[in-house]
Amino acid sequence: MIQIGVIGAGSCDDALRITAEEVGAEIAKSNAILLCGGHGGVMEASASGAKREGGTTIGILPGESRISANAYIDIAIVTDMGHARNVIIARSADVLIAVGGEYGTLSEIAFSLKMGKTVVTLESKWEIEGTIKAKSPKDAVMMAINSIK
Repeated sequence: MIQIGVIGAGSCDDALRITAEEVGAEIAKSNAILLCGGHGGVMEASASGAKREGGTTIGILPGESRISANAYIDIAIVTDMGHARNVIIARSADVLIAVGGEYGTLSEIAFSLKMGKTVVTLESKWEIEGTIKAKSPKDAVMMAINSIK
């Protein structure tokens, strides 16, 4: 199965939350697995959307306990690595979708591009060479899946 990484900030406004939920729902509808950092914000919203559509979610957690995972994570991977876990997210995903984001997201984008992975951005505040800009959640997931087929 395809593993699509959804990366974004640990907190977000309502509009970005809805966008992230739609990304997660589209991932599940595409029979792909959603992989994320397992915490709040974009990560929680996308996992929520995936679960709403019957999808499977994996959270790569920065801390030392599975208890910190959001309620929508099926499989919690505990790393006790802090932000260094971003490398694991980048390596484990077949393709990544960045929804909004802050500096942690920026690091995941950089690691992913360095690894030769496709990164689709949605509502990003950065223009990053090598990324692909999507116009909607459905477009982002379609572009992500098409990039690995």
